Amino acid sequence: MNSFLIEPSPHIKSTASTQKIMLHVIIALFPSVVAGTVIFGLRALLLVVLCATFCVLAEYIFNIITKREQTVSDLSAVVTGVLLGLNLPVSLPVYMAAIGSAVAIIVAKQFFGGLGQNFANPAITARIVLMLSFASYMTSWTEPFAYMNGTDAVASATPLSMESGLPSYLDMFLGMRSGCIGETCVAAILLGGIYLISLKIINPVTPVAFVGTVALCCFLRGGDVLMEVMSGGLMLGAFFMATDYATTPITTKGKLIFAIGCGLITFVIREFGSYPEGVSYAILIMNILTPQIDKITMSRPFGVRKGADSK
Repeated sequence: MNSFLIEPSPHIKSTASTQKIMLHVIIALFPSVVAGTVIFGLRALLLVVLCATFCVLAEYIFNIITKREQTVSDLSAVVTGVLLGLNLPVSLPVYMAAIGSAVAIIVAKQFFGGLGQNFANPAITARIVLMLSFASYMTSWTEPFAYMNGTDAVASATPLSMESGLPSYLDMFLGMRSGCIGETCVAAILLGGIYLISLKIINPVTPVAFVGTVALCCFLRGGDVLMEVMSGGLMLGAFFMATDYATTPITTKGKLIFAIGCGLITFVIREFGSYPEGVSYAILIMNILTPQIDKITMSRPFGVRKGADSK
């Protein structure tokens, strides 16, 4: 009689590791980093690199102080730093970027136990903290290619706050507008997003439902759908922050609920709130609701009666 080896689940194992997944995310973010550098100058690249460096140093030093195992080699801190840098205006002072990096790693990630145990996306949390702490600096935008004229910073409104003189659809797609370093070039974001979807690193349900919900709400409201979708940080948030493994639902149904919620909150804040942009706040709010979404969408094991797990 053949004997069977019984082991705890999961029984299907993958060769994918945290380090490999994070490396793929870094590769996917590379087009946005390049686009941001071309559009806003070398200072954009410097800010992104510094954010990644500050995040790695914050995690390394924190692990030494708390005598935890070093985790910087999993590249998650690098991803957080790059995402944070791409979510900042190019003119932001370096010390503020350092503060944001420390908040992302120490407060939003390590205080809750490290990677996989944080309830909110670290880069999103840090961006919101910086928005609330340094509002004027976080809303100081630079015109595309201003550095070619020898100008460090030129005050310019983003499409979401403009009443007239909006960029063309092509300019919006290619990133010829004001905004954060990594949010302006939709083409670069889509290139990275398609890369992650093709490797099955992220589920396309989340970005499609997130963007689709905002587009549908805008259409029903009678707005310019294409301009609404390509404005602000919607595309960057939908593909790279609303798809975070640790802070979003596990099931496909849960991801759909999460994404629709993000889309609705984003549109409500944009349309009726005092802020022209609502992507960061929408993702953070839905991050908080993720455990409850998982609870109501998780399938029951075969043979377990409804309500048995609550006894």
